[in-house]
Amino acid sequence: MTERSLHLVVSLAHKATTMRITDTAGSRQARSGAVSPLIGQLAITGLRQGDVDNTSGRSTQPTLTMPGIRTSTTATRTTTTPTTSSAPAPSADGTARAPSDLSFTDLVQAYLDCRQAKRNTASALAFEANLERNLCQLFDELQGGIYRPGRSICFVVTRPKPREVWAADFRDRVVHHLLYNRISPRFYAGFIADSCACIPGRGTLYAVTRLESKIRSITQNWSQPAWYLKLDLANFFVAIDKRILREQLATKITEPWWLALAETILFHDPRGDFELRGNADLLSLVPAHKRLVNQPAHLGLPIGNLSSQFFANVYLDALDQFVKHRIGARHYVRYVDDFILLHTSPQWLNEARNAIAAFLPERLHARLNDRKTILQPVDRGVDFVGQVIKPWRRVTRKQTLRAALDRVRNIDAAELFETANSYFGLLRQASHSHHDRARLANLLRRHGRCIAGDLTKTYRTHLEVI
Repeated sequence: MTERSLHLVVSLAHKATTMRITDTAGSRQARSGAVSPLIGQLAITGLRQGDVDNTSGRSTQPTLTMPGIRTSTTATRTTTTPTTSSAPAPSADGTARAPSDLSFTDLVQAYLDCRQAKRNTASALAFEANLERNLCQLFDELQGGIYRPGRSICFVVTRPKPREVWAADFRDRVVHHLLYNRISPRFYAGFIADSCACIPGRGTLYAVTRLESKIRSITQNWSQPAWYLKLDLANFFVAIDKRILREQLATKITEPWWLALAETILFHDPRGDFELRGNADLLSLVPAHKRLVNQPAHLGLPIGNLSSQFFANVYLDALDQFVKHRIGARHYVRYVDDFILLHTSPQWLNEARNAIAAFLPERLHARLNDRKTILQPVDRGVDFVGQVIKPWRRVTRKQTLRAALDRVRNIDAAELFETANSYFGLLRQASHSHHDRARLANLLRRHGRCIAGDLTKTYRTHLEVI
């Protein structure tokens, strides 16, 4: 008889309540259908039993070669035929054995990480309705080497520009966090300090302040001239070669089972089984060359998953190492596929650009977007991750400010509180943002909102509090 210690019910302060269940061959069926009293008290308004079964009762992998997709009630029905896969088959099989250090506690922690800021989504609620059974079933599939990803959700976002987004099922996102928690530290240890995005503590504010410090260093506090070269990769996420990425992952994932799990996630093609949500007409706004459905099977990562963001950093680490150690760039910062080099000589920057343009196709099968290449003096202002760095100040990009004001002006009253405070937080990242925050505050006052005296937030109205 073996016992599993489950930390499934967590308060808002993330203090786990320990529950123990006994796992025996005779009680397996009873265990898998059991729900703890605390979980059973969860009120899920409007959730049908069939919705829960679709998430928690999956025991076989959906057929990926099925033409067609299921659409939600808000979308029109459409069909698509996925491209035949030419990528290497994942090495995971039914005989793969999980490592001895894979514990159920690791899976529970991955679940807790995954549900942050997503606990009220339909898929998260459906998974939590039968939390014990779902986690135990998922753990058994992982241990038995039979885990396969399920159906994804596809939708289009229009801000800041139309993009095709793919969201994995909640149980698959739990597995993404499980893999990320295990392997990310060994990759982060080798990343340069100038690599940003999807790295703890290295968001947009870290990227822009680090670039500003490098500009002040090379210009000696804006007293000497310097130039910057801004580069961008063409169609980055949909052009990532998964075969190259698999080789990069294998250099640091030496455990066969974890490498097989990484391959399962990497080579999963969501185009074979997905649900289209939202307005299907918005798909026409996304350029054809930026859509994952139009790429060969061995190219492209789905935008919207934690695994894709992490894999993108692993993929571009080769570029970081080349720029820093082969080209010898002392002043360099990269955020996802946007990167900037600084130097006192524009001729040196041109030579660096040519070296990068030759390196990318040869090593990563990627290429630069020539239309977004910029070579200018830094004192004209450096536009990076939504802010413009100018002598002795950082300001929010004008386009970003206009978009914020337009959205607040036209948004529904029910969403105004969260949206306005989100924009206040964004504007505060700039060192010189008082004027921009004042414009946002004045607009909110015309909507009848109360604003903090330091122009950092708005408050709920009495109707919202009630």
